[in-house]
Amino acid sequence: MKKGILTVMVSGIFMVSCSQKGTAVQAGSKVSESDRIAQGKVIFDNSCGKCHDLPDPKSHNDDEWIGIVNIMAKKSKLTDEQGTLVYEYITANN
Repeated sequence: MKKGILTVMVSGIFMVSCSQKGTAVQAGSKVSESDRIAQGKVIFDNSCGKCHDLPDPKSHNDDEWIGIVNIMAKKSKLTDEQGTLVYEYITANN
């Protein structure tokens, strides 16, 4: 069960990382990509920074961040959506 959830989350993050970057509002979405990145930064700063120094987004590539975010999101009890927002923020800044 856990492996299936992790696979779905990694797949979702991978699809997000391959999506077009920019600030355009996507069809059916009320939140622009720049707003999602801003939300990811807030979660990153508040949730990740609560337990340790914040890593530099440039310290790992997108593929490495998938594993790191998956592990740390679980430890910090982030929802899948929050984990995705953190990943979007990190990859937008690396």
